[in-house]
Amino acid sequence: MGKGGNSHEEEEENMAAWLVGLNTLKIQPFKLPPLGPHDVRVRMKAVGICGSDVHYLKTLRCADFVVKEPMVIGHECAGIIEEVGSEVKNLVPGDRVALEPGISCWRCDLCKDGRYNLCPEMKFFATPPVHGSLAHQVVHPADLCFKLPDNVSLEEGAMCEPLSVGVHACRRAKVGPETNVLVMGAGPIGLVTMLAARAFGAPRIVIVDVDDNRLSVAKNLGADGIIKVSTNIQDVPEEVERICKEMEARVDVCFDCAGFNKTMTTALSATRAGGKVCLVGMGHNEMTVPLTPAAAREVDVIGIFRYRNTWPLCIEFIRSGKIDVKPLITHRFGFSQKEVEEAFETSAGGGSAIKYNSKDEEVDLI
Repeated sequence: MGKGGNSHEEEEENMAAWLVGLNTLKIQPFKLPPLGPHDVRVRMKAVGICGSDVHYLKTLRCADFVVKEPMVIGHECAGIIEEVGSEVKNLVPGDRVALEPGISCWRCDLCKDGRYNLCPEMKFFATPPVHGSLAHQVVHPADLCFKLPDNVSLEEGAMCEPLSVGVHACRRAKVGPETNVLVMGAGPIGLVTMLAARAFGAPRIVIVDVDDNRLSVAKNLGADGIIKVSTNIQDVPEEVERICKEMEARVDVCFDCAGFNKTMTTALSATRAGGKVCLVGMGHNEMTVPLTPAAAREVDVIGIFRYRNTWPLCIEFIRSGKIDVKPLITHRFGFSQKEVEEAFETSAGGGSAIKYNSKDEEVDLI
């Protein structure tokens, strides 16, 4: 993976956005490693800003991952193949690709069992100490670069990464045409989870949030019902009643895309007996929630971590029109020191922003 440069001297110096300190990003040279026989060198054209990127910028950590030395940021990305390794047969220079950002070991029991997203040796873009992809170029394994159809843009290709979270969650929860879905949280991940659930056939989807603007976006993207809720846990019983009324049916699966005490309490309380609650968001490391009543109703609680084998399906959903991610791309920024800083400030500020894209001839930041 690109922790570093190219196997040959280039006329231009590869540059990247480095997280060098608390609230400090700098565009600096980024030396790429030699191109291996199964690798490709990709010129980045679209890179999204994720909540984890902002978290690293603001706190130098995300969950148990701590930034201890300067690190290139970014992991939602797509670009154009510039060079391929000697053993690469499925890609050629000029191909437009979306990149899956995690490199697993393929040797541990979890990898052998097909659950490579849980690999303890995972090397994931912009997860310390591994460098990310907000750069002019990166080197990456060819088998983690997925060719984009002609009608799928590079910006849409970069959106395959957040969309993969929703697709993986829907697979884990077994969403289908008979699954009524509740989504807690209308942020970027809540929205892509809603879109994925619809693509998997969910007949009715209700989404809740504390923010009117996000709920308006969710409604425009196809939510059957929207409910504004509070942050007060005392309001859960009344809100559950409103949720069930809005659903007009039982809640078969609830995706908690926030991960707070209140959202998980609401999810467990609103989901029908025998249903599923899928914890997607990780707002709190520890939560106090009513597990005993949920267990008495045999509500299954499942978790997800990242994704696995999702890029082909995400690309097909976008290609076929089953999912339209374009409305989620609300801002675009160029790859300059000033614009990268502005992009992260805009992302951290929330408001009407959902996803961001930098736009110049080198790299787009979405």
